[in-house]
Amino acid sequence: MRILGLDPGTATTGYGIIDEVEGRLSLVAYGVISTEAGEPAAQRLQVIYNELNALLDQYAPDTAGVEELFFGRNITTAVTVGQARGVLLLALANAGIPIGEYSPPRIKESVTGYGKADKAQVQLMVRNLLDLEETPRPDDAADGLAVAIAHYQYQHFTSLYE
Repeated sequence: MRILGLDPGTATTGYGIIDEVEGRLSLVAYGVISTEAGEPAAQRLQVIYNELNALLDQYAPDTAGVEELFFGRNITTAVTVGQARGVLLLALANAGIPIGEYSPPRIKESVTGYGKADKAQVQLMVRNLLDLEETPRPDDAADGLAVAIAHYQYQHFTSLYE
């Protein structure tokens, strides 16, 4: 099974792609979709949509996990991240890819065992679970991989009880 994980953002959307074969996870690819800060919102969303579609064509994931929106203090940031997240969900739905959505604490818990783990702990576990020599960079890409791992964990757990 090929799993895509997405950490939404308007400026930077992190992605991670992993394969699961007989319960073992392996890295396929990771990176970020970046947009230019000075561009109008519509063009930035179009870049995210087009680049995600290119990734879907190139890697053909079977399923995808997307981080849910986390509301901090800055409502403007939350709105723009929500727009990027909507574009991601639209592209995945148009491609017919099943989607799981996970809050940041659920992602942290599934990767580290602790829902309030810090970023360094999550990155260390991503590195260990995927048997990587280095921590994936930038942070958004490592977060995308964490979402993919969380999605696998939840899908695997759910399948045990079906």
